Amino acid sequence: MQSTQAHNWSRSVLVHQIESGLYRREGKSVNNFAATLPKPQSDLALQTLKDPYIFDFLGMTKEYNERDLEKGLINHITHFLLELGAGFAFVGKQVQVQVGERDFFIDLLFYHVRLHCYVVVELKTVDFEPEHAGKLNFYIKAVDSQFRQEGDHPTIGILLCKNKDKLVVEYALSDIHKPIGVSEYQLTQSLPDNLKSSLPTVEEIEAELAQEVGR
Repeated sequence: MQSTQAHNWSRSVLVHQIESGLYRREGKSVNNFAATLPKPQSDLALQTLKDPYIFDFLGMTKEYNERDLEKGLINHITHFLLELGAGFAFVGKQVQVQVGERDFFIDLLFYHVRLHCYVVVELKTVDFEPEHAGKLNFYIKAVDSQFRQEGDHPTIGILLCKNKDKLVVEYALSDIHKPIGVSEYQLTQSLPDNLKSSLPTVEEIEAELAQEVGR
């Protein structure tokens, strides 16, 4: 009710947020915000993150790579922004930053109008690895140096991966001085336990189909 009032959600958006279990996912990412951002910025940043993010609007198969995931999110940018939450404004994809003599490309770049900061989003279709945090830290530094203007707060990084070991993430972020949050993403939503028991199993469906074909 408070979020509906604060963000002026329509009925359909409210239903979507309830069905996706938003209240269980908000502020659940593994992050280092408390150590890298002053209050109340750290608290506000934490509230913007979810774990996991639900990308069930993509309809993707099991065979996909990071570019496919990025393309799907951009093609469904309205749904993606809704899942990210209020305040995110899309800046660009594969945003180029030059460091030294080399060019680097940030997967997705946003600006958060309430936090007043840039948000770098990196996509990984594999499990979290410590080196992912180092790369994201590098991109955050580049955005702070090349994009951030007077009045902007420190850039935040969000790493979205297929799976993560919480302790590994905590170790990886412990000595990083840029604000980073790590969350998983899901391409489908899991069914509530009270519905699972009422649905047929795969074996039961196959048996029923076999009977239909045999008639």
